[in-house]
Amino acid sequence: MSTSPAATEWLETDGLGGFASGTISGVRTRRYHALLLAATKPPAGRMVLVSGFDAWVDTAAGTFAISAQRYAPEVIHPDGDSRLVRFCAEPWPCWTWLLGDGLRLVQEIFVVHGQPAVAVGWRIEGPGAAVARLRLRPFLAGRDFHSLGHENGGFSPSAKESLEVVEWTLGAKAPAVSAHHNGSYRGEPCWYRNFLYTEEQARGFDETEDLISPGFFEWDLLSAPAVLILATPAAHLPHAASAAALFSSLRQTEALRRAQFASPLHRAADAYFVRRGAGRTIIAGYPWFGDWGRDTFIALRGMCLSLGRMEDARDILLEWSGTVSEGMLPNRFPDSGDAPEYNSVDASLWYIVAVHDYLAVARMQRKAGFFADGHRQRLKQAIDAILAGYAAGTRFGIRAEADGLLACGQAGVQLTWMDAKAGDWVVTPRIGKPVEVQALWLNALRIGAEWSTKWDGLYARGVAAFHERFWNEETGGLFDILDCDHEPGRNDASVRPNQIFAVGGLPFALLNGYKARRVVETVEAKLLTPLGLRSLARDEPAYQPRYEGDVRQRDGAYHQGTVWPWLMGPFVEAWLRSRGATSKNKAAARERFLAPLREHLAVGGIGHISEIADAEPPYTPRGCPFQAWSLAEFLRLEQSLLR
Repeated sequence: MSTSPAATEWLETDGLGGFASGTISGVRTRRYHALLLAATKPPAGRMVLVSGFDAWVDTAAGTFAISAQRYAPEVIHPDGDSRLVRFCAEPWPCWTWLLGDGLRLVQEIFVVHGQPAVAVGWRIEGPGAAVARLRLRPFLAGRDFHSLGHENGGFSPSAKESLEVVEWTLGAKAPAVSAHHNGSYRGEPCWYRNFLYTEEQARGFDETEDLISPGFFEWDLLSAPAVLILATPAAHLPHAASAAALFSSLRQTEALRRAQFASPLHRAADAYFVRRGAGRTIIAGYPWFGDWGRDTFIALRGMCLSLGRMEDARDILLEWSGTVSEGMLPNRFPDSGDAPEYNSVDASLWYIVAVHDYLAVARMQRKAGFFADGHRQRLKQAIDAILAGYAAGTRFGIRAEADGLLACGQAGVQLTWMDAKAGDWVVTPRIGKPVEVQALWLNALRIGAEWSTKWDGLYARGVAAFHERFWNEETGGLFDILDCDHEPGRNDASVRPNQIFAVGGLPFALLNGYKARRVVETVEAKLLTPLGLRSLARDEPAYQPRYEGDVRQRDGAYHQGTVWPWLMGPFVEAWLRSRGATSKNKAAARERFLAPLREHLAVGGIGHISEIADAEPPYTPRGCPFQAWSLAEFLRLEQSLLR
């Protein structure tokens, strides 16, 4: 696993869906790396407004770059990355560059929580300098964060200047950007061409971009530290006498806010909480995911319940309770603001599990305020609506059958968490009765039965059928799917991690004793890696050892071997249940299973856990470097299950 500054990424979020991100080296490798990336319709409508900047420091010993860009075909310019001597991620990203005559320049970047605004500061350190002037050229984009921009000879951002403020208009579709500064500014528009984003190139996407620089800033660092605050008109920044005073106020407020968190991991978890309407939701992953139903409810237990964020859990569950349609909850709210997508069989069932665990923690903590009658009624109505919709039958062939198990799926649709699709190709359609869907369904029925006895019979039939039909003695575990393509008796014996949910990961285990131990042993022997579980065993014909190549190749490997760190949570819980949750076993689990993930916090997305990893050593992290459910399940283990 690479730990180079060019491969390790940092992230700052605003609590609205917007963020700033980049690599430690400063070389932008993704279209999503940006200094000011704002959610214009929180948490959606995200736009890259300011991509970054080039900067130099003039001293008596010469001119020294403190930035670096990669241009096509493979040119790094300027060479600021060669002078980087230190990076610190806490409490926000901070870089130190070594200049001439023993001088050092320190740069810090933090995003203002609750505001589409980012603050950058620079200060000079070292022996007495005769000259220290900072020059900076910002790069403006004004584009959707999934797209790329190219030179447009007819476009030049208009600028409006006043004392210590420059405001750029980026076009009709993008919000304006204001730049508060304590230096000088001179307009001098020019295009920078052919920025090369190597991560996009490796993923088979368009990889080059042109950006316009509207002019440049200058600061005398010997007079005072330099500050630059970038914001959209939606930001409500406090009144201050100067840009320096504004920076100081924002810095102090943000430092105090971050100091309230118990640890860096608590602060990392906070990055995923964002506003949706009047409520709250959880971003599935940065830099490209929005809030997904399935991811939100899986992550909620580790992000909220394990960290004591009960108000957030309540607000999220209440916000989503009003979105039930025909028994289904949305799996995704598109960034474009279109209608929500109801295309998941398990998101609704994970919601019921999340409600159950939320209420259980609230009862245990005796937090009566969380049991307002109106709130309880809304949650109960949502659970009833989900179970009734599934029992009667809903979209995509989702229906309870006579044996009490849940059938789902139709051609061309991906409904489970193994949801890769390339064009019309559904890689793992899993049509029939997937094993983890049954575990979720039977848990949901049992939870629903706590509210109403009408679910008792369906639950009893389903449990009996599960025990009768899912065991596969040949593999020493469970079938992955029964009645494939709705053909009775045609079963899929592929060894996948989904069977672990019959033992761990959910409130109620469906297996115990001998069969539970066999499932855990099979999963451990064939699927366990230091970073999580493989999505398919090595000896299966469809197994893919690496997640790489173009979109189709990567989608073909996404659930065909690729490692998923979030599955470490269900696995370790199953491991403990099968052995006994003794202090000795918990200590062994922390050492064996959590230690490698803790090391991973310094790799990929610094302070976070990646979405996926290659299935073979060195288990290179892939996908989103900042993934909510990966971090959430680590937190659920560390803060709750292994305590």
